[in-house]
Amino acid sequence: MKKILFVTSECVPFVKTGGLADVVGALPKVLNEKGCDARVILPKYGAIPQRYKDEMRYIDHIYIKMNWRSQYCGIFELKMNGVTYYFIDNEFYFGGPTIYGPIHEDIERFAFFDKAVLAALQVIDFFPDVLHCNDWQSGMAPVLLRAHYGYDGRYNAMKSIMTIHNLKFQGVYDKKTIADVCELSMDYFTPDKLEFYRDASFLKGGIVYADYITTVSPTYAEEIKSDYFGERLNGLLNARSASLTGIVNGISYDDWDPATDKFIYHNYGIKDFIEGKKVNKRALQHDLHFDENPDKLLIGMVTRLTAQKGMDLVECVLDSILANPNIQMVFLGTGEQRYEDVLRFFEWKYSGRVSAQIKFDNALSHKVYAACDAFLMPSQFEPCGLSQMISMRYGTLPIVRETGGLKDTVEPYNEYEHTGTGYSFRNYNAHEMLGRIENAYLTFALHKDDWTAMQKRAMEKDFSWNASADKYIDLYNRL
Repeated sequence: MKKILFVTSECVPFVKTGGLADVVGALPKVLNEKGCDARVILPKYGAIPQRYKDEMRYIDHIYIKMNWRSQYCGIFELKMNGVTYYFIDNEFYFGGPTIYGPIHEDIERFAFFDKAVLAALQVIDFFPDVLHCNDWQSGMAPVLLRAHYGYDGRYNAMKSIMTIHNLKFQGVYDKKTIADVCELSMDYFTPDKLEFYRDASFLKGGIVYADYITTVSPTYAEEIKSDYFGERLNGLLNARSASLTGIVNGISYDDWDPATDKFIYHNYGIKDFIEGKKVNKRALQHDLHFDENPDKLLIGMVTRLTAQKGMDLVECVLDSILANPNIQMVFLGTGEQRYEDVLRFFEWKYSGRVSAQIKFDNALSHKVYAACDAFLMPSQFEPCGLSQMISMRYGTLPIVRETGGLKDTVEPYNEYEHTGTGYSFRNYNAHEMLGRIENAYLTFALHKDDWTAMQKRAMEKDFSWNASADKYIDLYNRL
């Protein structure tokens, strides 16, 4: 039985800001069903709902040396859904209402966390075969494992994996501060180790010192070795390419199943999706005060409203998209003020055809996936992406840019061979995106049989964690 400990800054259902939480919330459970002993360790944030805190069991406490101070470190345990979760408690670092703060605070906060994780292994008496670290917040754990515990055979036997969920965020700060809070000599702050353009980087440390590096799709694993996507770490990633692989994330089939989804208007499956989606579409059109017309192409976006998610492309050609009176669009999400204001303006300009839902609303997101005909995801870069897989699960055809996990999961429609599960465009270009939307509309309006056949193929795709978990197990065994 392989023993795995996931080190993470967030995890569903406790705290979430992005896809990392979904991955760590789902993968360990599937690994355990396949015979592993996968556990999770994360901070005991003040933001964790009280109902989960009430179920936690206090194990013990220790003290962690932070330069000239000793900081209390409580260790709590919660067993749920077949997974054991450990929580690192410290009110000074984790007691606030949010899980992230200014970078100067986060550097010390997660240096403490990484130190505490390694020290806590002795308290919980769990020494994993693989320490599976996720994103920059746990990037120092592989460094500290070798720097501070090289004398201990229990730690020496452990292997480490660094999973990059988004290379853009790297935990960069000045060398002196990081050296102080991590208690590392300046020997570790050279260009071949932690130094990063005169500063230092947690993520670079993880990439250098981990035994293996993974990211969340095969295409993204190749992209980050290039100048454009590499965020100034592409040289290092090329040097470590023999120890770098991409494994596509899965989605939770418990949370995202149109046959059992309690949030949507009407449940349906692959045998009755045509009528089921019609019912959901009509209900959402009614709630959004749209024309309740099945022949209108309803396009959805559930996203952060940022340039990275392609909102600049949407802004550029939204008038051209809506020049077709048979297109309706619903946007759900929050983000940069500029794009929130743009969508509010278009909602006013195209009243009854555009809905700008500037908020986070989990129930509404389920309704959008179930009711829409198409789902727009024109990301500038997308390490994996979950929304395109969710939309296909609900028979909603994605229109995506060919980048990262979007390229790996969406097969472009071929009208001659009658294949594909959605639409894609290669270049980051607004009019190329517009062309695919126009193609989608023509298929929807003039070739209904092709459209429904594509919906059926999309719903038949397996995006569960089952296949991805097998690939992780293979990797653990190789290590």
